[in-house]
Amino acid sequence: MSSKLIGVGVGPGDPELVTVKGVNALRAAEVVVVPVMDTGERGRAEATVLHYVPAEKVVRIVFALNERTDRGRREAAWDAAGERVAGLLRAHAVIAFATIGDPNVYSTFTYLAQTVSELVPGTVVESVPGITAMQDLAARSGAVLAEGTEPLTLVPVTAGTTVLKDALNGPGTVVAYKFGRQAAEVAEALRETGRLDDAVWGSALGLESESIRPAAELLDGPLPYLSTLIAPARREGGRGGKL
Repeated sequence: MSSKLIGVGVGPGDPELVTVKGVNALRAAEVVVVPVMDTGERGRAEATVLHYVPAEKVVRIVFALNERTDRGRREAAWDAAGERVAGLLRAHAVIAFATIGDPNVYSTFTYLAQTVSELVPGTVVESVPGITAMQDLAARSGAVLAEGTEPLTLVPVTAGTTVLKDALNGPGTVVAYKFGRQAAEVAEALRETGRLDDAVWGSALGLESESIRPAAELLDGPLPYLSTLIAPARREGGRGGKL
């Protein structure tokens, strides 16, 4: 029988935001793999998983998640992680990989699945959706992501602030991910496009160190890397105005 690799989205950090299907998948898997930085500290995915499965079922595998400049080193870490998971799949029928947010939205799981599928042909790859940071921030801040015919644009600021500015000049709500190290540039882009007053940012959602503030309070210094920004659509005309 083919082995199965399941990417399970465990949300942005609050263990209560893991879906019932996600919990069932974690508990049904023979092994639950969690990604950790090469510095070794416990990440959000691991901390969340440990609310639902025993520690002896969890396998920590290093990914160079904090590597942003050395592509060769980053890809070597992906290859090593893929080899480790491939070895687990040869010994177990079902492996779950826990990832923060959703496994199909800017997730390490996609790289892992590609590598493992090449190393263990016939592997069945599935995913269980998870709550994303933009959904959690919208709920915690009261920001509405989309109404009526409004578009919703998601931009990783690692692609550059020019991409973000282009999105902010367009219609609808704009969500920015991974902007912490470029907070000052993001704040300037919001000012230039007239989107600063209604925007909100958040980090460490659902954790003790959670911070949710108006974007006008963006600090000059860097914020946590995984900070999330919501710049709501410009809305006029009252209820149903975008229908």
